[in-house]
Amino acid sequence: MFYLFLKNVIIGPFVFSVFRPWVRGRENVPAKGAVIYASNHLSFIDSVFLPIVVDRPISFLAKSDYFTGRGVIGAIVRWFFLAIHQLPIDRSGGKASEASLNSGLEHLAQGGQLGIYPEGTRSPDGRLYRGRTGVARMILEAGVPVIPVAMIDTEKVMPTGSKMPKVRRVGVVFGEPLDFSRFDGMEGDRFVLRSITDEIMYELARLSGQEYVDVYASSVKKPGKPGRKGKARQAAERRVAAAA
Repeated sequence: MFYLFLKNVIIGPFVFSVFRPWVRGRENVPAKGAVIYASNHLSFIDSVFLPIVVDRPISFLAKSDYFTGRGVIGAIVRWFFLAIHQLPIDRSGGKASEASLNSGLEHLAQGGQLGIYPEGTRSPDGRLYRGRTGVARMILEAGVPVIPVAMIDTEKVMPTGSKMPKVRRVGVVFGEPLDFSRFDGMEGDRFVLRSITDEIMYELARLSGQEYVDVYASSVKKPGKPGRKGKARQAAERRVAAAA
């Protein structure tokens, strides 16, 4: 109930009147049933704009830090994220990450909508980075449609590190559903998982117009703050780009 109140009474009207988001491909959004939305990730507010333009509630896999804060502020943040249907995901790997993915599968099994950012974190510079294969495994295990989603210009509204959004129009582009049924039963094959993930990232690059970089976003430092290792990574990226 709080989710619908927040969306339809408080946040929704404000977002539509101030930011005036435009939407393309709305016909690709299913009216019912479980579905995964695989989106690029430019800004914290991606998780605001995407649910606002879709009628049914969307849950996201959110980093577990949002649910483990201490004190009054930590409790408020935890309550808010739970109230808007966010599911904690542990990125430390092993059994913790496995349990996190299982919570997403349970949500899909109940017919819910799940939003996933295959890059695993926000883009540090507006480019599209290599996807992590957890999304592919979830697609195969859940056996549900996957809709690629491109968020447009959200990083200009609220860049990483900023506390207040800037007023600017943003866009949300829904691509056609991707069919991976040809890989049914192959969720244990890491080459298949990589192939599925790369196909999703290719489609996101096409929909968003972003430059694609075949390294993980988490390995790249923010612009203007490259350390010695960061400079080495940037040099490697330039060599890869030059050879492509």
